[in-house]
Formats: sequence, structure tokens, C-alpha cells
Amino acid sequence: MTQYAFAPYGERFEPEPGRLVLDVGMKTVPGVIDHHHPDAEPECAASLVVKYPGLVLDHLKPAGPDEANAETVTFVTHRLPDFDALASIFLAQKLLETGRVDAIMDKIGAYTKLVDSASLPKTIDLSGTPYAILRALFAGAKKSEDEVNADRVAEGLKFMRFLYARTAEGRDILENRALFAGVDRYERAIVKVERDYQEYLDDLIRARKIVLSLPTTDGRGRKVVDGLLVANPRSFLLKEWAGRDRSEAPGGRGFGFLMTSFGPGRYILGVNPALGVNLRGLGTILNDREHQRRAAAGRPPGLPWYEGNCPFFNYRIIDSPQDGTSLTRDDIVAAVLEFGRPI
Repeated sequence: MTQYAFAPYGERFEPEPGRLVLDVGMKTVPGVIDHHHPDAEPECAASLVVKYPGLVLDHLKPAGPDEANAETVTFVTHRLPDFDALASIFLAQKLLETGRVDAIMDKIGAYTKLVDSASLPKTIDLSGTPYAILRALFAGAKKSEDEVNADRVAEGLKFMRFLYARTAEGRDILENRALFAGVDRYERAIVKVERDYQEYLDDLIRARKIVLSLPTTDGRGRKVVDGLLVANPRSFLLKEWAGRDRSEAPGGRGFGFLMTSFGPGRYILGVNPALGVNLRGLGTILNDREHQRRAAAGRPPGLPWYEGNCPFFNYRIIDSPQDGTSLTRDDIVAAVLEFGRPI
């Protein structure tokens, strides 16, 4: 029997019998497989499952031929599970079913690593990618969070089984519109991706463009990067379209920095990994100002801003506290401009 549970981002877990924690938990040990911590390898959760199957098999027994005797397993992942969370659940279940990693599982793990690190090639047709199609399937849901979590697991695992079967036939999954031909729901998702580009153009009209000088990942200097600040974007693939936008980005290389906000308290900041820059130090500035603002307002400290301080992200992403930031948008933009030494 299989059950699913969902946790806030950044929640810590210890291994427990009959439970497998994936893409959350803040450690990488048998029973808890996460990459969002400083001691993790530069892998995503899915690639960790295929690279170290013992993290699953040393904790849970494979189902074996007599599935009726298999133990009940609860799979725990973060709320609103994404591609990596869903791929890691699928791969772990496949591992428990077969007891080994096969070549197809390895390909899905490698593809997920590209997706989760925002490293899909900018030259490929986005509407022909599994990543964009799955995002389209999830976009616009008008249900409670509990219902959305359950729907994402059901839809995501079905999608992963589809990718596994097509890859077993020798199909390429990096960029392949033909892969989804004849499946109505996936063909509709492709159309939704194509229409999302217009949503991006509408978001661009409302956005603020900036130019920043950001530290390079090798620590040897700084690099000029075009940035985009967007409030409440309607495009669900904003990050991907912005990174490819050579015509609107002043430097002609696409927007390498993106700050998005969702309502008054949720902000995500990130950089394109292909540009060789990061945001190391900006999270510290935001956390210091968050602490001061909360103290002045008598608000409990809560969880800090996530700084991307793990080898996989290498300070390329920053996310606001889970209970919402006390900083205003102007506060955050000021911190970004101060950190980025605007040109």
C-alpha cells in the first residue's frame, strides 16, 4: 500500500520505518533524500535516487514478486510537488519494484537534473519538452492545496510512467513534440505552452528592467547581467521565456536575473546558471533586514530566507520565508540594487 504526505519547504526529517522522504528533509541518508542542504552533493533528488539506490533500498524492502506482502510505504515530499519531487517518487517506486536501477531510470534522473538546475538548452523548442508540458498540466488549478497536491502526484506519476515507456522504445525525451502526438491531454498542454508565450509578453509590459553586476561563481570578479522584476506573473514559464529573450534584454543575451513576487509576502529571486554568476551574499542582506523589520514589528523570527546554499544551487536562487516576508517590495528591490551595483 502506498500513501503520500506533503511538508512545507525546508522542513527537517529524520528517517522512520515505512516512510521515504524525497526532495525535502534537509539531509541525505537512507530514508531521507534531499539536496537542499550545504552537505549535499550537486545532484537533485531524482538523480540522487538513481546514483545511490541504497538510500532507498537500505531503508525499505523491495516489493518483490508477492506485492501483497509488501509493507505500507508513505512517500513524503514538499507541498506543490514539482518535476524533481515527482520524478524522485516515481524512480524510488520503480526501484522498490525491480530492486535495481536500469538505463531508462538513469536517463530520467539525468533529465530531471537538467530541469531542476534550470539548465535545459535555450535553443530547444520549449513546447516539446516534458518539463514545460508537465508545468502546463499543473497551471491554473482552482482547487484547495490538498486537492492540488493529490492531483499533482496522480498526474505526475502517470506522466513519468509515460516517459519511461517512451524512453524504453528508444525515444528521445529532451525535446520531442512527436513523443506526445496522439495523446489529447498532452497535445492540449503543448498548445497551452505556446499560448503562454503571449502571457510572458504581457508580463514583460508590466515588468521593470534593470542591469546588475553580479559576482561570478568562481569568485574572481563580477559580471554584468540583465534583470527583470515581475509582480504576480501570469506566465507559468516566465523564467524560461525570460532567459531566452535576446530581443528585449538590453545586453542581447536574455535576462540572467529574475525577481518574481506572488502576493505581498512571497518573492523568488534567481539567476541563469549558464551565465556563471550567483547571488551569494544577497540572502544574508535580506535576512539581516528581515530580522530587523520583524524585531521592530514584534513579529516572531520564523524561518529565514532560503539562500540556495547547497552545492546543487550554489547560491543561484533565493526564496522568501515560508510565513511571508516582512519586507516590502521596495525594500527587496533596494537590497538587490545595492548588492548588484547597478550600471
